[in-house]
Amino acid sequence: MTSSRSARPVSRATTRRLDRASGGGVITRTVLPGGLRIITEAMPGVRSASVGVWVPVGSRDESVSLAGTSHFLEHLLFKGTTTRSALDIASAMDTVGGEFNAFTEKEHTCFYATVLDRDLDLAIDMISDVVLNATITAQDVDIERGVVLEEISMRDDDPGDLVHDEFSTALFGSVPLGRPILGTEDSIRTLTRRQIHGYYKRRYTPDAMVVSVAGNIEHAEVVRTVRRAFEARLDPAVPTLPPRAGATGAATTGSPDRPVHVVEDDTEQANLVLGCHGMSRHDPRRYALGVLSSALGGGMSSRLFQRVREERGLAYSVYSFSSGFADAGQFGVYAGCQPGKADEVLSLMVEELDSVAAGTLTPAEIERGKGQMRGGIVLGLEDAGSRMTRIGKSEIAYGDVIGLDEVLANIDAVTDADVAAVAADVLSRSRCLTVVGPFGAHDFDGAV
Repeated sequence: MTSSRSARPVSRATTRRLDRASGGGVITRTVLPGGLRIITEAMPGVRSASVGVWVPVGSRDESVSLAGTSHFLEHLLFKGTTTRSALDIASAMDTVGGEFNAFTEKEHTCFYATVLDRDLDLAIDMISDVVLNATITAQDVDIERGVVLEEISMRDDDPGDLVHDEFSTALFGSVPLGRPILGTEDSIRTLTRRQIHGYYKRRYTPDAMVVSVAGNIEHAEVVRTVRRAFEARLDPAVPTLPPRAGATGAATTGSPDRPVHVVEDDTEQANLVLGCHGMSRHDPRRYALGVLSSALGGGMSSRLFQRVREERGLAYSVYSFSSGFADAGQFGVYAGCQPGKADEVLSLMVEELDSVAAGTLTPAEIERGKGQMRGGIVLGLEDAGSRMTRIGKSEIAYGDVIGLDEVLANIDAVTDADVAAVAADVLSRSRCLTVVGPFGAHDFDGAV
């Protein structure tokens, strides 16, 4: 994993223009003394601004005893700081009509706000206060514990969400990457305030963070505001931490931990995910894999959609997906159907994976897959929030921002031979099937 951070102290601020953004703005990065990275994208034609603070901490950084802590902590930081109560935080954002929220993923957590451009200083002050100065009281831990447990119950009641969590566990096993972001009921019930607060103090350090801002902004003004907000915690004498190369617990790339995993649930619909180990986000073949995924199950003209839904009417929802992590990845296809049709749907899924692995995607299908990728990327960047997310996630994941034109050029450069090679590699790997529905534990034995 490449990164702009080093093991040496950063003694003075450095600024570099990275790319010219569409719409006439530019993308610029400043690294403050102490290592905090600030990256902005100017969007002169809008009247909004979005800011995110990215922390390179996620569920795969947790030990078994801390499972779910990253997400639990995301909740707790909104409960109050040394100077603001939870009501103060909510009221301040409501007063300016802003949005303030957060999300936790496997390898990072993001706290973000979107406001009118004139209220950006307030948003930066609020987010920095929440991220740096949370109190995390024992009372708040006990109150929010119930909220997180309700969230786990909601996930369990949504088989479409549950099947994806169960697929990751079945594929990767007991390593942190295989565990659910939410944790488990048992782990959340036993977490203490001391454990959570200690995790917060160890992990939430500015030298490892990224602040991304997009909208009608001036980079120099953003840097001044962020510097004021983080000033008390910026210590240029403290060496920045090296980037996480792998993370806690090695991710396997061989056979799935559980080739067939059935979650017995009295649902009206069967939910199936069939997949395998994929590619890390650093693999240069990831663009070819994205094109493959789009052609296989990314749109209404895709193989899976045509075979399963249009020709047979077996499922309303059917698609493929690919996720890349620092040192591993996953690839899969999903379908939701009536339980009585599950065997037929699964048979078609296996048939299409085998067919595409043999190199049967046509040039026309591949070209449509490339178009799907290009459109999805560009059309998803029409607002400040999506631009902020793109540059922040790129910086936290790669230590750099990959320009939009470069991304599109990389997609255009994918050849039919590239897709065929990736299909032959990835889709021939040992597969894993996860099913949630009204089935017995052994109903799908031997299916993959």
